[in-house]
Amino acid sequence: MAEMLGQMSSWLSLLPRISLGNILEIGIISFLVYEILFWIKNTRAWNLLKGLVVILIFVVFAAVLHLTTILWIMENAATIAVTALLVIFQPELRKALEQLGSHNILSNILSFDEGKESQNFNDKTINELVRATFEMAKVKTGALMVIERGSSLKEIERTGIEINGLVTSQLLINIFEHNTPLHDGAVVIRGNRITAATCYLPLSDNMTISKDLGTRHRAAVGVSEVTDSVTIVVSEETGRVSVAAEGYLTRISDAEGLKNVLSSIKEESVSLNRFKLWKGRLKNGKKAV
Repeated sequence: MAEMLGQMSSWLSLLPRISLGNILEIGIISFLVYEILFWIKNTRAWNLLKGLVVILIFVVFAAVLHLTTILWIMENAATIAVTALLVIFQPELRKALEQLGSHNILSNILSFDEGKESQNFNDKTINELVRATFEMAKVKTGALMVIERGSSLKEIERTGIEINGLVTSQLLINIFEHNTPLHDGAVVIRGNRITAATCYLPLSDNMTISKDLGTRHRAAVGVSEVTDSVTIVVSEETGRVSVAAEGYLTRISDAEGLKNVLSSIKEESVSLNRFKLWKGRLKNGKKAV
């Protein structure tokens, strides 16, 4: 028994020592690999990855059989292939970087808009949004309402027409009424005001979105992928109400469900603004010293 334990200890001594730093590195790399694969799975790059696996198997097969000419061609084509992939998948890479930059943790820590006046939802705005949404749903009026949170939607606002009006159910219904100049596109809501209408939104490349959903829903998911905004969608075909957030689309069955979603946004906005206010006071205090 003692001899067996001695052999086991000698075998274990041959293994490299794993420190706390090594464990941390393994955890970080595992997380990054998982996130990259998850991102690839929901984009056109998933088919590319399957193609790369086939090419890799072919290269291994050529190496085993010592097919030197094929290996030489593959080595020389590798650099060109990497450059081509960066060009082809530039939109996906840009979207991934936008998602990274608009992440809640980063936006809280690296906040570059302390000077921007923060506006919160109030209960009246929530009630007006809920009322307008389900009034339009009854008559199957298509609507797309993007609610700004931490990430700025200024670039999206520039694609539309400035409104700067108080959020009311009558105004929203009139904007999305058929055959009106402002009905096509999305409205952007900041705080208690509608800042712009007829805005264009980026379309999602997520391959898992149902084919039954149209451009309006794909646009709602698209803007939620690159910002932390929340988008209310009313289907023109079915009158169904959905909410897009963090790249996912959720069906809302009744007014109470939508009210709960908007109330949670209000609470999160209050917490975020309190943090920014504290950070701004701390910064001003340091300047005063």
